[in-house]
This record gives sequence, C-alpha cells and structure tokens, in this order.
Amino acid sequence: MKMNRKTFIKKSAGAALITLPLYGLVSCNNDDSANGDPNADPDSTDCLNNGANATAISSNHGHTLVVAKADIDAGVEKSYAIQGSSGHNHTIVLSSTNFETLKSEKTLKVESSRDSSHRHDVTVSCA
Repeated sequence: MKMNRKTFIKKSAGAALITLPLYGLVSCNNDDSANGDPNADPDSTDCLNNGANATAISSNHGHTLVVAKADIDAGVEKSYAIQGSSGHNHTIVLSSTNFETLKSEKTLKVESSRDSSHRHDVTVSCA
C-alpha cells in the first residue's frame, strides 16, 4: 500500500510522541554516582595538592568531572564539560567563590547546563 503525505506525517508525529518521552526515561536514570570516591574520608582529602572531582551527579548516566589542582589554586571562574562516557555533554561553571570553598576543603553543589532536555546537580569534593 502506498503511503500518502498526510498518513506519513500522522505516523511520524505519533512515533515522535512515543519515542521522545521514552528516550528521556532511558537516558536519565537514578544513578547518582560519579567519578569520585563517595566513600573517601573528607579529613584525608586535599584540594590544593590533589584537585577535586564530582563525588555525586544526580541521575547520572556517564558524566564525570575532574578539577585540576592548578585551577583550584588559580581560583578564577572556569567552565567544565562533564560529558564523560555519556552520549551528550553538559557544562558546569565553578566561580571564584566555589574555588574558595574548595580551598577550605569543603564540598559544594552546582547545577549543570540544561542539555538534551535535562540537567544535573553536581557535588564537587576534594580528591
């Protein structure tokens, strides 16, 4: 049977309405892990000597973050890509205030950019 333009558009729109929400459910799960060690002893970490990383990323699906010790020492606002093994990227921005927090060996939480119809909360801790 030959498909006309109207039928094609209806079927394509219907498929998109089903596929897009399903993609959102599959791509974002409830894994909040990250590349850092969430069990690391906060008393033995040192941002100025070891840098920092993400110890948690909400609904993570492969994103990672590593902050170099030189960046923490410089303390100048910087943007980081957190794509990791995910099929898409997000960015976070660490401000000079955030770097002061890390220099004080404290953990902080920042929000990622909204990409692929979602965002993440990123917990950054000293390594």
